[in-house]
Amino acid sequence: MALSNLFVVFLAFQALGKGRCSMVKLNNGGYEDIVIAINPAVPEDPKIIENVQNMVKDATSYLFHATKKRLYIRNVKILIPLSWSPNTNYIKSKTETYDKADVIIDTPHIYYGDDPYTLQYGRCGEPGRYIHFTPNFLLDDSLLSAYGDRGRVFVHEWAHFRWGVFDEYDSENPFYDSGFKVEATRCSADIIGYNYIPCTGLNCTPRPCNINYITGLLEDGCVFIPDKNQFATESIMYMQALSSVSEFCDASNHNIEAPTLQNHVCNSRSTWDVISDSSDIKSTVPGTTITIPEPTFSLLQPKNRVLTLVLDVSKNTAQNNRLGRLYQAAEVFLIQIIELGSYVGIVTFSSSASIRSQLLQIHGDAQRQTLKSLLPSTASGGSNICAGILAGIEVNKGFDGSAHGTEIILIVTGEDDYDTKLCYPDIINSGVIIHTGAVGPEAAKELEEIAYMTGGITFIVSDRLDVNGLIDAFIGLSLGNRDLTHELESNSLTLSLGQCLSDTVFIDSTVGNSTFFLVTWQTAVPAITLEDPNGNVYNVAHFTSDSTAKSSRLEIPGTAEVRGTWNYDLCNPLTESQVVGMVVSSTAADPSVPPITVTAHMNTDTNEFPNPMIVYAFVSQGQFPVTGVIVTAIIEPQTGSPEIIQLLDNGAGSDVIKNDGVYSRYFFGFKANGGHSLKVRVQSKGTARLTLPRNRALYVPGYVENGEVVMYPPRPSITEGDLRINVGPISRTASGSSFVLSNVPDEVQPDLYKPEKITDLKAKIEEMAIVLTWTATGDDLDHGIAAEYDLRMSTNPAELRDYFEECKSIDISHSPPQPAGSSETFAFVPEDTTLANGTIIYFSLVAIDKVSHKSDVSNIAQTVLFISPTLPPTTTITPPSTPPLTTTTPPLSTATATPTTTSIPPTTSTSFATSITSSAPTKTPTTTITPPSNDKVNATFLILLISSTVVVLFLIMSITVCVVSCERNRRLAITTRV
Repeated sequence: MALSNLFVVFLAFQALGKGRCSMVKLNNGGYEDIVIAINPAVPEDPKIIENVQNMVKDATSYLFHATKKRLYIRNVKILIPLSWSPNTNYIKSKTETYDKADVIIDTPHIYYGDDPYTLQYGRCGEPGRYIHFTPNFLLDDSLLSAYGDRGRVFVHEWAHFRWGVFDEYDSENPFYDSGFKVEATRCSADIIGYNYIPCTGLNCTPRPCNINYITGLLEDGCVFIPDKNQFATESIMYMQALSSVSEFCDASNHNIEAPTLQNHVCNSRSTWDVISDSSDIKSTVPGTTITIPEPTFSLLQPKNRVLTLVLDVSKNTAQNNRLGRLYQAAEVFLIQIIELGSYVGIVTFSSSASIRSQLLQIHGDAQRQTLKSLLPSTASGGSNICAGILAGIEVNKGFDGSAHGTEIILIVTGEDDYDTKLCYPDIINSGVIIHTGAVGPEAAKELEEIAYMTGGITFIVSDRLDVNGLIDAFIGLSLGNRDLTHELESNSLTLSLGQCLSDTVFIDSTVGNSTFFLVTWQTAVPAITLEDPNGNVYNVAHFTSDSTAKSSRLEIPGTAEVRGTWNYDLCNPLTESQVVGMVVSSTAADPSVPPITVTAHMNTDTNEFPNPMIVYAFVSQGQFPVTGVIVTAIIEPQTGSPEIIQLLDNGAGSDVIKNDGVYSRYFFGFKANGGHSLKVRVQSKGTARLTLPRNRALYVPGYVENGEVVMYPPRPSITEGDLRINVGPISRTASGSSFVLSNVPDEVQPDLYKPEKITDLKAKIEEMAIVLTWTATGDDLDHGIAAEYDLRMSTNPAELRDYFEECKSIDISHSPPQPAGSSETFAFVPEDTTLANGTIIYFSLVAIDKVSHKSDVSNIAQTVLFISPTLPPTTTITPPSTPPLTTTTPPLSTATATPTTTSIPPTTSTSFATSITSSAPTKTPTTTITPPSNDKVNATFLILLISSTVVVLFLIMSITVCVVSCERNRRLAITTRV
């Protein structure tokens, strides 16, 4: 690739933000370099590879049609794990890794079904992190009935991943009241179907749903069963399994009323509207042909981990104790972090490069100590970064003659005396992955470019001595498809005489192997007191101290004795102050149970003042998000003090979805230009729980076809007990991506930021009063306390959205705003408003800060007044033989004394539903159950029929009498005038 093209790609990447470092490119409408990676824990099965290829082949034509002849898939890389057998068809991977893949194939440790999903927690239009498929989804053809063809599912998830759109169904709100009828939540509303309480088995019969007289909606457990034969072609983000569905909802058919996540997050915009705004669509004109090339595939497989440390020993490293901290962090990496079986080399550079160690495979402690002895202890001279990188590449080639897929950890402490860009072509051609670390504010600015071009990680470390930034970064440098070392604690403090650093670290049951307590110090070993969960106390005598590394280490053997609460006290015995720190790391206790992990990043790698940024942290156990933990972000500039921010998972402010394991918050406290590092800390004392991933492809419960209701087996149920985390208290620390700020002014700025939009406004009616709830926004985005609210109501949602200030105002002045993140409730009885049965009222809210900055208009909440009828002594309804059509489900009138079927039968067939079939989408025989016949009409239905007939006859008689009377009076009047 030409050097100029490399910079074009890099600038485009910076404009999009970091994402997950996806390397997908779009070239004349064709997607290239999509990486689909198989987890090493997945049992070897070549059928997975075959079905992945078939899925992509089916997806490309479906995608081409859905994007109106614009986009298709040109080539895909399938990353096969090292744990699978070698094959002559597999080539050595380069910079492709499991943790950077666009699509991953993995089995969850708790079985909850095979729903494909996309990890997506950005805002509307922002790309997702990755697409997830289970191996069973790719192997079990019986699932195709419920999800649709795999290619269709791929396009559904690709829309999440690439274009940042959201689902157009809602399992938590499957139905809504449109005022005239109860509708299934869907887009488009033209998709027809029937509402049933499902069941499976040979001796059960699905029944039509009844009205819930409290909510006015359908009873709990009711599901929408679509007709298999449809005319509607939208939407792929609702039910891609329907054969007629081949497009996204657009402005002409978008269901703005449905309580979908798409409406909630994207301000009621249609999915195609959002997709059309993407650079993919804007940069690609519609094709003139209906044919597209078939995708090509590359089968890649990594080799053993091969890694070379390339360390700066120039004169810059001799400043601010950088050499000592570099030695300390590299020693931790070699002794505690790098995996057994890995090959490691060491290169140092100043004005020229020196190979201190060729590749050495680590079998045990002997090799670790050998490499440690070769770490540099002196620093001087100039800086030639390219010389160091090229020497590291040559060392890595010593494994098998190629540097493809090998790694370099490049640590730089100052500017390059030469032009670093001159070796960019050699770096790209080598296929090496380079992780870069910039220590101090003078480090070369090209490091971030090098890391991006090679698929590596960038970290920035300040010169502050009272942080463990360099150690934290080294611990985080473990590829996602290998065993991870988890950092449980990273804490440090400058202590004067007699002062102590005291804290607690929790070791939960998912970790506990290879557990290290590392005490770092600046001048002399501090007094150490470490107490384990059983009350045993460890002191300096139990630790192994190293005066060169300035650290003291304690390794806890086994796992049974380490779980629980550990308390430590590190006290400074010296008369002068010194920096003392504690770092605790551990690995998984059981290879079959994934540890709880946290990953963190900013929404972009580069930012200019005054644009606010968003901090993200995702806490998970395997594929399951973890909620209910406390997450704190520490943002540290290269010069200056750090800023500490508590991240929230409350579905408000910067957080898109509540309780999805994604914790976020705005960051706008910019104090300095240059590089910044991010670290997050997670703690929980028993409140954590798992939750299911969001943004999943819809599992269709069944279909109605040719007069038969075919029900599929229900998705595997998962109980609250399954989601409870019984691992004990939790501690985690992780380094996130570094970022660079520019244009930050020196002078204090005025109030620049308005309150963040409220996105979770809800409304309901209780005893004729309207009750509104929402999460408080802030004075500045999602920080602080807003000054006041402006609440409006209307009977037309479009008026609130487009003409907010012209809508009826509600006095909310006696309910002042609460601190950002608080739960707010406001109840009132509307004046001059008639609340008739079936009345729909819409509400929106605006927050105003102390300098009159106004937030954007909130989401639109609606409530419907439903007055339940007087119920008869019994509410049991025997359903008619014809299944009810979902498109007309009127609310009951207050004059109705007896509950009736709340929907009408289809008019297209008089012999509909001659049988109800319960069958699994497998090769099992179909079992037909005959429903009650039409001549066995229940008493309630008969009473309704007779009552309706009497009412109709009475109306006819009344009209007749009225007409006759009017005619008689007319004639009498004529006679009188004559």
